[in-house]
Amino acid sequence: IHEDCGIFGGWGHPDAARLTYFGLHALQHRGQEGAGIVSNDHGRLCGHRGLGLLTQVFSDEAEIARLKGDRALGHVRYATSGSSSVDNIQPFLFRFHDGDVALSHNGNLTNCVSLRERLEDEGAIFHSNSDTEVLMHLIRRSPRATFMDRLKEALNTVHGGFAYLIMTQTEMIGALDPNGFRPLSLGQMKNGSYVLASETCALDIVGARLVRDIRPGEIVVVDDDGYRIERYTDNTQLAICSMEFIYFARPDSNIYDINVHSARKRMGARLAGESPADADMVIAVPDSSLSATP
Repeated sequence: IHEDCGIFGGWGHPDAARLTYFGLHALQHRGQEGAGIVSNDHGRLCGHRGLGLLTQVFSDEAEIARLKGDRALGHVRYATSGSSSVDNIQPFLFRFHDGDVALSHNGNLTNCVSLRERLEDEGAIFHSNSDTEVLMHLIRRSPRATFMDRLKEALNTVHGGFAYLIMTQTEMIGALDPNGFRPLSLGQMKNGSYVLASETCALDIVGARLVRDIRPGEIVVVDDDGYRIERYTDNTQLAICSMEFIYFARPDSNIYDINVHSARKRMGARLAGESPADADMVIAVPDSSLSATP
């Protein structure tokens, strides 16, 4: 389960892997267990991943330099269950006879166990105990004609809160669950290249402007012609996880045009108004005990 992870991808930047590294660095607070980047060099996908912080996984400059191409996606992992194994570190890189695909995921599938059991009974072989793999098995087993149609069918099969980032040889695709439980934003660099990130703070660090937040039930497709938005369901209701504003997100990020720091201040004011006694207790805490508070 990946309840709080960070995903970042770039398309059309001459040093996409390094751009992704800096984007992930801004999202390091979302996951410290492991990190990985997959680059796309004219359709050839290549990746590096490992356990530890981003700076530990990419401590050797050669690992970034090896990931050539003007397209890349990355992931920083925090798992609430599942083993701390490199097998579970994303992005997952799948090599198929008709083209390679990379996949990153932030979220939690509530029907993962039943889907996995069904897929295994049908002959699927899983290489990790991550729920992320389930989506790719569903895509590959779909009888639909195109990759997009197979993806839409798979997204309507999985349940839960999720943000997916997928890279094929020719496209970078982002997808959000029907409730927008996890955030995902599209940005654009000054050179015209596009980036997708879990939080707007990652757009800021790479110098990208916010184009739009991805909405519930939407798929954003980025390719050499720009970007387009598609939908896989109209049964949507925006219900962003409150923990994004309370704990997960960085204070300088904006989620659906709401600044996280400002939201936290308003929540504190509301708490003080509703429970003055609790507010007095907070104020009475000695300053020395607050010295480590961010």
